[in-house]
Amino acid sequence: MKLTKRSDKVSKDENQLGISRRSFIRNSSLAAAGGVAGASLFAPGFMRKAEAFPEDDYNAPKVVKRTICSHCSVGCGIYAETQDGVWTHQEPAFDHPFNAGGHCAKGAALREHGHGAKRVKYPMKLVNGKWKKLSWEQALDEVSQQVLKIREESGPDSVYFLGSAKHNNEQAYLFRKMVSLWGSNNVDHQARICHSTTVAGVANTWGYGAMTNSLNDMHNCKSILFIGSNPAEAHPVAMQHILIAKETNSCKIVVVDPRRTRTAAKADHYVSLRPGTDVAFVWGVLYHIFNNGWEDKEFIRQRVYGMDEVREQVAKWNPKEVERVTGAPEDQVYQTAKMLSENRPGCVVWCMGGTQHTTGNNNTRAYCILELALGNMGKSGGGANIFRGHDNVQGATDFGVLSDNLPGYYGLSEGAWKHWAQVWDIDYSWLQGRFDQNTYNGKKPMNSAGIPVSRWIDGVLENKDKIEQRDNIRAMFYWGHAVNSQTRGPEMKTAMEKLDMMVIVDPYPGVAAVMNGRTDNVYLFPATTQFETYGSVTATNRSIQWRDQVIEPLFDAKPDHEIMYLLTKRLGFSEQLFKHIKVENNKPNIEDITREYNKGMWTIGYTGQSPERLKEHQQNWGTFDFTTLEAIGGPANGETYGLPWPCWGTPEMKHPGTHILYDTSKTVAQGGGNFRARFGVERNGVSLLADDSYSLGCDLEDGYPEFTAKMLKQLGWWDELTADEKVAAEGKNWKTDLSGGIQRVAIKHGCIPYGNAKARTVVWTFPDAVPIHREPLYTPRRDLLPEYQTWDDSKAMFRLPTLYKSIQEKDVSKEYPIILTSGRLVEYEGGGEETRSNPWLAELQKEMFVEINLKDANDIGIRDGDMVWVEGAEKGRIKVKAMVTPRVREGLAFLPFHFGGEFEGVSLRDRYPEGCAPFVSGEAANTATTYGYDPVTQMQETKVTLCKITKA
Repeated sequence: MKLTKRSDKVSKDENQLGISRRSFIRNSSLAAAGGVAGASLFAPGFMRKAEAFPEDDYNAPKVVKRTICSHCSVGCGIYAETQDGVWTHQEPAFDHPFNAGGHCAKGAALREHGHGAKRVKYPMKLVNGKWKKLSWEQALDEVSQQVLKIREESGPDSVYFLGSAKHNNEQAYLFRKMVSLWGSNNVDHQARICHSTTVAGVANTWGYGAMTNSLNDMHNCKSILFIGSNPAEAHPVAMQHILIAKETNSCKIVVVDPRRTRTAAKADHYVSLRPGTDVAFVWGVLYHIFNNGWEDKEFIRQRVYGMDEVREQVAKWNPKEVERVTGAPEDQVYQTAKMLSENRPGCVVWCMGGTQHTTGNNNTRAYCILELALGNMGKSGGGANIFRGHDNVQGATDFGVLSDNLPGYYGLSEGAWKHWAQVWDIDYSWLQGRFDQNTYNGKKPMNSAGIPVSRWIDGVLENKDKIEQRDNIRAMFYWGHAVNSQTRGPEMKTAMEKLDMMVIVDPYPGVAAVMNGRTDNVYLFPATTQFETYGSVTATNRSIQWRDQVIEPLFDAKPDHEIMYLLTKRLGFSEQLFKHIKVENNKPNIEDITREYNKGMWTIGYTGQSPERLKEHQQNWGTFDFTTLEAIGGPANGETYGLPWPCWGTPEMKHPGTHILYDTSKTVAQGGGNFRARFGVERNGVSLLADDSYSLGCDLEDGYPEFTAKMLKQLGWWDELTADEKVAAEGKNWKTDLSGGIQRVAIKHGCIPYGNAKARTVVWTFPDAVPIHREPLYTPRRDLLPEYQTWDDSKAMFRLPTLYKSIQEKDVSKEYPIILTSGRLVEYEGGGEETRSNPWLAELQKEMFVEINLKDANDIGIRDGDMVWVEGAEKGRIKVKAMVTPRVREGLAFLPFHFGGEFEGVSLRDRYPEGCAPFVSGEAANTATTYGYDPVTQMQETKVTLCKITKA
């Protein structure tokens, strides 16, 4: 390959980037606390082409493909250029409505994943501690035979299918369907340990558990509160939208974070609080809002239920108590309240800093209540903007790759299963018979949530008499999942050793392949990246984007949907799985899968986005406005880019998609709406329906319940259905009518199919109906117990016993005095195996480290650059380099969580298959993290535990 000549001093790797590393750091807003202002990352000249060959040397025709970055879910558009099937050029799409030519470090290095030398190249099996090459036929035969034997001996729940946020939508949907037909709910993916508490908390407040607005709409914000979010490193292109708001709309930036992050460097106001005290802080802010009468009283009257109960809780949080618990002084809390109140509309942004707690659902509901009090919901520039971390974690969640949901959040009731059996055109009794028929704690496994990914370790290790299924987990499929992103690393290693079999399906071997302590019966199946297949992917704002296939599968890798077909052929149910999905050369047709989920996902409006409509948006993405996301002319004129869900009705209805959820200023037909009537029509004699508030043009000028066939008849609208629609809709509701007739008629009258209710601040089905502060399980503040103690232990959550008080009652704070938290780096993604295997990124961040405050470092006797032991409160320990920095406050330590390949001071590099070890290895942060799970979702607690640090 010929390289652009600039200077003999510039390295070969730097030349491949087309820009020197020093220049990259100097120009990037992410390089230092100060950064660059505004939208400089969008400016022409930030990047330039790295030519594979000059034109006169190589004249193979160039083919340009449109694809989407496979890292975080900002959804950046990319032009990928191939010649003779080789990916030779890459450019950020300057006409794309999300990134407008912007890239972060990971996006700029993306092409390497299409030609990664560190990839798994063929199926392999671990035999006597050595990796042995297998054919696909032998590997699939051996795995399927063992799986069927385990099913016969221990039931279908003894095989766990761990899915992926890296699948496209079609693969994610097919994966959940595959596990359903296998006969188990023991299926989950990364969302459980990143935003499950968001989905539960937000959906139980106003109806849907997703981002309400968009990155682009943040241009219209007058204030933005970041709490537990660091987009400058985690979502760099999203940060550019935020800086646009700051510079063009005088938006006030408030950052609340225990650590002074690169996002905090851009803040107008920064507050450092003790990890795990989010609810106390938010109630402290609301204390000032209520005391000064800054709340939106009319919005609350019309559209919010239960705010009086919140007021009672908030009244307890006077400034003195807030400072005692959070560490934030009164003037900082007051200034936060004043700034947010005086600069409306404003949005709140949170990520895993807010979700990964035992109190995660309390945190997310508190953030929502703050927005409701300020009247910021359902309007441009407002909302809850919840940034997702993987390219399709939103889509995989929507498609039910979860232990407690079917596609479209249908739940696990008999009615939900019957709905999907009808969509799949399979006999319900056959489907029912695929599950374990025993009853546990009054429920059959078909109708009870499976074991979540955060707890599969306990599914293996727990006494089976305490598990609500027939037997322990005996076999694991790790299908696109980084195990080092989970807590309790030492126990995970023990669980892996106990399994009968492990199957890793991934383009890269992952940490699971090397930390398991096994010598046999571990299989590696080489899956392709998303650039070697095609399909749709859902961005953080709910927009769905179509990807082209850029290159053919490398080595002996196969796309995930092909592997599913070949596996289920051997497991005996491929005919049912692919009954209406065409399969050619062992590859299921992606468009057929899209059309099948269009037939069933009425709840969240994944029904209007046909493959044809999505491809039309992809090919015309330059016609969409950079702020409104609305197409200005062109084939999609007036539609919102990516047809963000809900996109109501059938594709023929041409619904434009919903840019801003719950927006009453628009008609439903044009993307408007209101809060969802999910929770009944009244409680304790009080109406839960909206008062004097409804979408523009609605024929029902007040609140109303969800639409059903019966309701259409009562309203006199039944005869507006066609004859065929009447047959399909009889006895059904807006979620189960496969004709879409109920939705069509409701929207014709300006009504939203899911009803018109108030958002609720009181969730009477949750452990804490109104969010309250509870101390973390491993708290250094023993003085706050028992006043703010955790819950009692539980015998059964997601099939397993869960501990709370019995852990918190043990005082380990003297031995482990430092609070330990974790987070992201801009260079790496997730568990890091893919990005640490990229030479361009590996050069930017070569070592795992711990951030420690100068005073703590001096007290311990360590200096910047020393090797240290970080030991967690459950004795797991890691050997890392010390970074002494004022970014973390005294008594706090920070670890990035992207590393693996070392375990408690021992290198595991020799355990990788030959040629597959990543360029950069390091200790996994979660070897040192501890037990702790949210009671609603089983979210793991990674953002607050205790540790001690000693010089190595």
